[in-house]
Amino acid sequence: MASGKPGTVQIERLRPFFPKSHGKPRVNDQRVLSGIVFVNKNGLRWRDAPSAYGPHKTLYNRWKRWGEAGVFTRMMEGLETASAEPGTVMIDATYLKAHRTASSLRVGKGGFGRLIGRTKGAMNTKLHAVADANGRPLSFFMTAGQVSDYTGPAALLDDLPKAQWLLGDRGYDADWFRDALQAKGIQPCIPGRKSRNEPIRYDKRRYRRRSRIEIMFGRLKDWRRVATRYDRCPTAFFSAIALAATVILWL
Repeated sequence: MASGKPGTVQIERLRPFFPKSHGKPRVNDQRVLSGIVFVNKNGLRWRDAPSAYGPHKTLYNRWKRWGEAGVFTRMMEGLETASAEPGTVMIDATYLKAHRTASSLRVGKGGFGRLIGRTKGAMNTKLHAVADANGRPLSFFMTAGQVSDYTGPAALLDDLPKAQWLLGDRGYDADWFRDALQAKGIQPCIPGRKSRNEPIRYDKRRYRRRSRIEIMFGRLKDWRRVATRYDRCPTAFFSAIALAATVILWL
């Protein structure tokens, strides 16, 4: 989609994931979803959405309601289930800078915080991802920025698809992770840390394909509400990431 907006064909692919309308029919799904995409891609406030997409309150209410219901995540997961090529999978993480409007570290009663932490003077959220052989995301996991890279693979391990190889940089070089992958029948292609007494052998030619997951992160960050986190709510921010991945990489 050169325009970055869902067309009629794309909307029909997404329609099975839309919630059923109860009572009064919903406002035009294509127009509203296109407005939601426009706001997220361009980093706008909802009130600044062009009038061509309808009232900004309609866009925001649909965004909030569908985000809380997990609709945008199901879109991404549904499309990747049908089209993924997981013979080789890749794992990596990236930092997403939190805007001052989102970076309060207060934790509500019974809550888990906003998944924002300080790293080298900046407030960040860390996005962990597993991608298929073409660099298209299969699953995401968010943590505060200062959390170790090991947290991502530990959380994503159970959801790894059946694959022959997993590519990762030396930040994922840990004996427990290598053992867990081999127990699942997955061969790790991960360089050893420089601190190891004995070097780790790995397929350097295969490892070069890992650049595709880095390209994927770069494309996600083309969306301003992904590159800069404005949303205080982790669920809303995760919805923005899932929507960007769906539109850019799966439609």
